[in-house]
Amino acid sequence: MSDMKKAGFASIIGRPNVGKSTLMNKIIGQKIAITSNKPQTTRNRIQTVYTGEEGQIVFLDTPGIHKAKNKLGDYMVGVARRSIDDVDVVLFLVEPTTYIGAGEKSIIEDLKKTDIPVLLVINKVDTIKKEEILEVIDTYRKELDFAEIIPVSALKGNNVETLLSCIFKFLPYGPAFYDEDTITDQPEKQIVAELIREKALRSLSDEIPHGVAVAIDSMKFEKKLCRIDATIICERDSHKGIIIGKGGTMLKKIGSLARPEIEEMLGTKVFLQLWVKVKKDWRDSDFLLKNFGFDPKETE
Repeated sequence: MSDMKKAGFASIIGRPNVGKSTLMNKIIGQKIAITSNKPQTTRNRIQTVYTGEEGQIVFLDTPGIHKAKNKLGDYMVGVARRSIDDVDVVLFLVEPTTYIGAGEKSIIEDLKKTDIPVLLVINKVDTIKKEEILEVIDTYRKELDFAEIIPVSALKGNNVETLLSCIFKFLPYGPAFYDEDTITDQPEKQIVAELIREKALRSLSDEIPHGVAVAIDSMKFEKKLCRIDATIICERDSHKGIIIGKGGTMLKKIGSLARPEIEEMLGTKVFLQLWVKVKKDWRDSDFLLKNFGFDPKETE
């Protein structure tokens, strides 16, 4: 059995901002899931693939489970809840605190209904003292019978190897699902759109919390260059002005922050042109959601 490898699916769930995308990026060693200090940055289930000595793990990075406020919110919650059911192991990512909030409690209720092994991953342990970690473990242990409890720091990379070994324990033996050089099944366009969106969210003030989407209008590969035209979609005329900025400064800033990361991902020079359009209430329109790569039917 020793030369047999394992392959399976792991789902990462948790409230917004617990560091799910940071953990994915640390495991894979590339920037795939976008990270921002604003909740709801991950919108689709990003499948990232880790292939190592022991085999292959396909990660589903779910949107943070939260209370939905509109169709986009419903979509995100539906995707997160469903991805608990079709995996071999669930990673429940939490922050190192002894207070269990309503968000965590609701996830724990969902997890109680599943027979799938659940690993409690306590992230950001670099922010607290060692003895405090034991209190956190104790608090959560009373809530659910976790298969394993692993404290990690996704940011620093502490204990991430241990976490990977733990995940493999629960995966079946079998052939890999993807070639070993595959790191994600998201089409390039979608990752480019997400990178631009991340930079927009980071650069803009809280006046435009989640009301932006990015559509890639065209992506043309030439000899030593990729030309990308992308549109940032916002909900209000007043937002459009903020995104463009005085004399186009904000739009330039977003572009110049996004370009190096897109170049690194595509492995080529990038000429990026950004536009801004207002589409009122796009988050409540099935047609527009579909247009931006979210399929409302996925939550039904």
